[in-house]
This record gives sequence, C-alpha cells and structure tokens, in this order.
Amino acid sequence: MPNKTTKTSPKTAKKTAKPKLLAGGNPQIPKGEGDEPVQAYIAAMPGWKRDVGRHLDALIARVVPRVHKAVKWNSPFYGVEGQGWFLNFHCFTKYIKVAFFRGTSLRPVPPGESTHKEVRYLDIREGEPIDDKQLASWVKQASTLPGEKL
Repeated sequence: MPNKTTKTSPKTAKKTAKPKLLAGGNPQIPKGEGDEPVQAYIAAMPGWKRDVGRHLDALIARVVPRVHKAVKWNSPFYGVEGQGWFLNFHCFTKYIKVAFFRGTSLRPVPPGESTHKEVRYLDIREGEPIDDKQLASWVKQASTLPGEKL
C-alpha cells in the first residue's frame, strides 16, 4: 500500500518545479494576480536579469505603494486597481524590455518606439546604469494615466 504522506500532488509538484526558460531567457510562469507570481517570475529570471528585475519591482512598489501586480503572457504587469495596467517588462536574450503602455504621454518620452501608437519602451542591457530618477518619474507619471484593460 503506498504511503500517502510521501506522495507529491500535481499542485505541489507544479509549485516546486523550476520554471522553464522560453526564448531569450524569459521565464514561463503561470498567469496569476498579486505579488507571488511576480516574485516567482523575478526569481526565475536568469543571471544579471534577476537583479534588474528585483530592482525594477522595488522601484515600482516604492513609487506606487498600492501597485497591483500580476503575471500575464509570461511577463510581470503593474497597474492601479480599477484603472488598468501601466507597464510590464519582459526578458529578451540581451536585454529587458520595459513597456510603458501610455508612453507617448510621458515626459520626456521613453526612447524605444513601438508599432503600437501609444506604447514606448526602455531597454535595459547588462552593465548599463539605470537612471532611477528618470525611471521613477516615468513610473509615477504612467501610474496616473488611464491604464490598459487586459
């Protein structure tokens, strides 16, 4: 007769399994609301990207104390409850792409253009300094604009 105390349920196995890294080293994390899936995503980010992910998450939470977090489409999303999502980030092979969904409304406008009219990007590469003052300003501005309802 099998010992039930040593069996691992599928739910437990899923939670303890190491996330798979997709193309570019982007962690495959099940979608979910709240801080827990975002922290799981950040913990699974490879190499130098993990430290940048922690830095981004802490900066966003500091600037927008009641920020709403989720993981959707294998990316952490940040928003304001009832107003929608204002940014997300995603791992690529050589950089992390921070997307501001209403980026063309920010001042100054973030440097990376998008095929989406209002979206602007900030690419963060290994070893490049992050301008925390500018990033915090963009996050603060973005959090006050109508967000994306995804």
